[in-house]
Amino acid sequence: MCLSIPGKLIAITKELDEIFRVGKVSFDGIIKEVSLTLVPEAKVGDYVMVHVGAAISVVDEEEAKKTFDLLKQLGELHDLEDPQIN
Repeated sequence: MCLSIPGKLIAITKELDEIFRVGKVSFDGIIKEVSLTLVPEAKVGDYVMVHVGAAISVVDEEEAKKTFDLLKQLGELHDLEDPQIN
């Protein structure tokens, strides 16, 4: 199943201009680099929904945490695992 996962934008790592940016997003401590092209309004500290390596929307912190907790309970966070560990 393909779904988006909420995470907290913790850093902007690459910035060609105000649109073409890449950032580090924390998913409960698991850090991934994601494209921020679709969310030019996103700033460090915001929560974003990430789908296939791209942030697709900025979301409310409370809703992001609820959604992440639900996905964790359902066991739907396997895409965050490092394949080298397993």
